[in-house]
Amino acid sequence: MEHQNLGLVQVYTGDGKGKTTTALGLAFRASGQGYSSYIIQFLKGAHYLGEIEASNKSPLIHVAQYCQPCPWSDELKNGKIRCGSCRYCFSIHTDDKKRSLKGMEFALKVAKSGKYDLVILDEINVTMNKGLVPVDMVLDLMKKKSPKTELVLTGRNAPKRIIDAADLVTEMKDIKHPMEEKYVGRKGIDY
Repeated sequence: MEHQNLGLVQVYTGDGKGKTTTALGLAFRASGQGYSSYIIQFLKGAHYLGEIEASNKSPLIHVAQYCQPCPWSDELKNGKIRCGSCRYCFSIHTDDKKRSLKGMEFALKVAKSGKYDLVILDEINVTMNKGLVPVDMVLDLMKKKSPKTELVLTGRNAPKRIIDAADLVTEMKDIKHPMEEKYVGRKGIDY
């Protein structure tokens, strides 16, 4: 497969919705062109997420999670409850640093392999901001990744050093969100 101009580093950050959604859209678009993607999720441990279900149906999109499992995954997957604003996924748990560092080891292996055209480190900016993963470790991955692999980093509060080293940076700004009106997450839209 011809790799036209792949190999840049993209960052999606900010307080608005759409960072992960944008990255997942890139994986979807890449698969349409025959490119393979690996989505490595930090802090999100729900096996009911739409991206998990979609990856099970696409041989070109792979997902790995390095996080505390969501205790309500089965109920959410079966539609018994809806994902709300508990923020459990983004709470810091005892083993989150260990899980995040293990995720970074895996991410480096995947990004260096040259086997994947697009590698997404979902919520990696949050892990750096919370001190779970050193910024230097992510900068090192950015340098060591395959030159033909596009790398995407998502999550709020991207560190300045990451922003400075990236090729493309987009900040999502929160203007209005239905969850402010006590709505809960919507299956297929928010998860």
